[in-house]
Amino acid sequence: MAQYSGEYLTTKEVADLLRIKERKVYDLAASGDIPCTRALGKLLFQRTALDAWLARHGSGEAGAPTVFPGVFLGSHDPLLEWCLRESGSGVATYFDGSLDGLDRFANAEGIATGLHIFDRDSQEWNVAAVKARFPAKPVVLVEWAWRERGLIVQPGNPRKINKVGDLRGLRVVPRQQQAGSQVLLDYLLGEADLKPDAVELIHAARTETDAALAVLEDQADAAFGLLAVAKQYRLDFVPVVRERFDLLVWRSEWFEAPFQSFLALCRSSAFEERVTSLEGYDVSGLGRVHFNGR
Repeated sequence: MAQYSGEYLTTKEVADLLRIKERKVYDLAASGDIPCTRALGKLLFQRTALDAWLARHGSGEAGAPTVFPGVFLGSHDPLLEWCLRESGSGVATYFDGSLDGLDRFANAEGIATGLHIFDRDSQEWNVAAVKARFPAKPVVLVEWAWRERGLIVQPGNPRKINKVGDLRGLRVVPRQQQAGSQVLLDYLLGEADLKPDAVELIHAARTETDAALAVLEDQADAAFGLLAVAKQYRLDFVPVVRERFDLLVWRSEWFEAPFQSFLALCRSSAFEERVTSLEGYDVSGLGRVHFNGR
């Protein structure tokens, strides 16, 4: 695709590249068979994603299944991270936010992705984001855990922070823009009538642990984090919201050895003991299906 200099291609450019009619490109996009995004009413095709799609479909036998890298993507969750490591599944992790995970998952860069994306319209978690991206893909969205999220503050809560509105003028740890927690924090700041410049945002933390450590080391007055992490570092916690963290998995990968090893640990007494040792997790609905792609 060297003849196209932009990062994104139009439907006409993709049609020319594939030597098919534009109508066929629209059909492929509508069925979810080709990676694309929609902006200002137009379909755009990212060059790197299209390259990967061509590589998967350009060699081997017709209809051969996609081989997914053994990587778990998406949002960082301390319990999930422990399970993947403890299970001996051999699955690597690349946790860089819920939205980043969805993008990489759509590009077949991993077997599963974790997410906690709040939808303002439905006031629900994750389903709207998944339906918009994977309406006709062989994926399944299953519940991992409900988590207590709120404001992690220094011991004794010296700033007397009791709600999101109390963050005005204080140092706050943001997360990267692709993180589900940052999407939710931006929404809650708006609901509290706090404009972006009403708080002092320090350097973004890329994991739940890093966010808490910034408060522990007095780099910030508060972080929008998890109760479990706050307790781990003996920090105080102001509850704000109960959120659902789900796993989006390629259906074919569910039955492969790495994911089965992970699931086996989730059914073990070691898992129960780990959950009990952490505060702020409710795993009573673990495995409940919230979306089944067709």
